Order: sequence, then C-alpha cells, then structure tokens
Amino acid sequence: MKLTNERIYLRPAELADAPLFLKHTEDEEIRHMTGTKARFSIEQIERHIERIQQDDTRFDFAICLNETDQFVGELSVFDIDLDNQSAGFRIAMNAMQLTGKGYGTEAIELVLEFVFEELKLNRLQLEVYSHNERGLRAYEKNGFKREGVLREALYYQGAFSDEIIMAIIRSDYLKVKL
Repeated sequence: MKLTNERIYLRPAELADAPLFLKHTEDEEIRHMTGTKARFSIEQIERHIERIQQDDTRFDFAICLNETDQFVGELSVFDIDLDNQSAGFRIAMNAMQLTGKGYGTEAIELVLEFVFEELKLNRLQLEVYSHNERGLRAYEKNGFKREGVLREALYYQGAFSDEIIMAIIRSDYLKVKL
C-alpha cells in the first residue's frame, strides 16, 4: 500500500529502513521533541520493525519524497480499536533540517484520509509535548483539537513539559477537508 500526494508518499516501513530509523533516534533535537530518553541498537530497531509488520492493530509508514525517494520521516497509526473506531497516532521527521518544509503536515493529511476514508475510523488521538510548537501547529492545522493536558509529565534536559492530548474525529476531518 502506498499513499501519495504531490510531494511525498507513505509506504509501509521495511526492515531495510532500520538504519534510517536508528539515525533519527540519535538526533538530539528530534529526541527532545519526542521525549525519547532510551538509546537503541540496530538490532532492537530491526526486531521492532519485524514485530510491527506482524501486528494487525497498526500501520507503520516511511515518509518519502516523490522526487528522490529520500526517507524523511516515519509515522504510525497504532492500537487500532475497530469496536470503538479509534486509534493512536505518532509522527517523527528524520532530522530537524527536514522540519518546517510542510512534509509532516502533508503526511498527516495523507494519513487522515487513510484513517477516515479507508479504515472508516471515527477518532485518531495523539500526545505531543508542549515544547514541540511546530508539531502542535501542524496538528491544529490538520484539525486536531486539544482535549487535555498532563501537566509537567516529561522531565527532559532539566525542564518540565506538559503532555498535550489531542484528537481529531470524523466530523472534524470532514470540516477541514471541505
């Protein structure tokens, strides 16, 4: 399965992506934006990719540029609950120099179409840290609404950040899409 727009495409994550996944987990600014404290080995990343490929409650995508096929980030729709028509969502770009170019926003647009029109879900939820202002703007631009705050939930680099819970429901998506 491949989801495409004018500048990017989403394709399923592959074992061959492991070195790129590992590289983005080592970018200090990306680690800060995502609150990632753990360090990973290539073997751990490979086992993770093998595990998620077998998990029918999730879809994991590489974000790639149409023009060059460059891998610029990754995203996941996970914990898919068909009974409640809901799922979780997360996205990360590979490096900070790739942020601010609209790739993340476009990837979110593609995944929202997939979630609401193909999977027929009603709710997509994410958590984002308050210091990740770019992420917050991209989510809000795509119709996500703030639903709650876990105050000072992350202690990272000597400072506390709130964890903001956001979601978009089908009716929000339909309003943004029009």
